[in-house]
Amino acid sequence: MNHQLIEQVLAGRRRAVARAISLVEDDGAAAQEMLAALFPHTGRAYIVGVTGPPGSGKSTLVNALALHFRRRDPPRTVGIVAVDPTSPFSGGAILGDRIRMRDLSGDRGIFIRSMASRGSLGGLAWATADAVKVLDAAGYDLVIVETVGAGQAEVDIARTAHTTIVVEVPGLGDDIQAIKAGILEIADVFAVNKADHEGADHTVMALQMMLDLNAGGARTVMHHGRLMDVAGGPQARAGSQSGAGEGWQPPIHKTVATRRAG
Repeated sequence: MNHQLIEQVLAGRRRAVARAISLVEDDGAAAQEMLAALFPHTGRAYIVGVTGPPGSGKSTLVNALALHFRRRDPPRTVGIVAVDPTSPFSGGAILGDRIRMRDLSGDRGIFIRSMASRGSLGGLAWATADAVKVLDAAGYDLVIVETVGAGQAEVDIARTAHTTIVVEVPGLGDDIQAIKAGILEIADVFAVNKADHEGADHTVMALQMMLDLNAGGARTVMHHGRLMDVAGGPQARAGSQSGAGEGWQPPIHKTVATRRAG
């Protein structure tokens, strides 16, 4: 076991954190020993997942969220894990999320790591959860995980994140194309990004309709590794007014990430 590496990760040394995540991606015995040593030091970070269809502006939204968090509370730090799609032919990834986060590159309080999905389904690379543990142990206060953008199969993020933001955009053609099945259930917050484009209000209405339909009966969902019973009913839109939070629905916010608005 590399005790020096572990000590440096716990001290928040950026180079050590990068080496530790690379070790996790290699998935050898050394990585498992390191994670076992780091695990007692985890549990302090707040983890936010950002998911949604390709082209919805997830990277730009993550960029805006990280900047806002740092400016609001400069002593607190942000770790970002951005998962990029892998080519089925070459096995490589462009890791283009880093290009959209240029605003963050000079901030020593922000650590960004891009990961290739390597064909993993569910929107995350198989090593993502362990990379989050490394950032948590290193003392990052907020960890943001951006999924690969594969569509409605991306439900793995709900097992990793405390809060899951599902990003939608107007003009996808089919109002419910990207809000079917599991994606609807995992959202803690919906962000209708590119809200300055035509059709944003229509997208908000379509989302609200889907939420109202989904609120018709109780359901059990897996969220952050736990089974949760979510009750629905006619008072869904009333929120806490119906008492004890019965019928709660995730809020829908319109955003324009390029202008950091919303």
